[in-house]
Amino acid sequence: MKRIMFVCTHNSRRSQIAEGFARILGNGKIIVSSSGLDVSTVDPITVEVMSEIGIDISNQTSKSLNNFHPEDYDAVISLCGCGVNLPEAWVSRELFEDWQLEDPKDKSIEVFRKVRDEIKERVSNLITFLN
Repeated sequence: MKRIMFVCTHNSRRSQIAEGFARILGNGKIIVSSSGLDVSTVDPITVEVMSEIGIDISNQTSKSLNNFHPEDYDAVISLCGCGVNLPEAWVSRELFEDWQLEDPKDKSIEVFRKVRDEIKERVSNLITFLN
């Protein structure tokens, strides 16, 4: 079973959405985690837009990348362009991608929904590719 790490600067929006989708879409196919270069809190609007489509991420928490080991993961996905700041051990995994998605922070809920839907499509494609 493949293990995926989703990374974003604060692990509060995009990486949390990706983790939520991967848990549902990849159930039984992958193991998933998310983390950030800095620890923050999960944005309540992120929880809300996922809840709108029936995915509960209210128990997910922001975690530091420093709490994980790169050798435990097959795929590492940066969602914000922070890949340039990741240690070499993380970007040299079997699969590394930097999706560079728009940050919905301080933007309308429609932007959150647009980013959510884009992440869903990318996560779905990633799971298909890995399996």
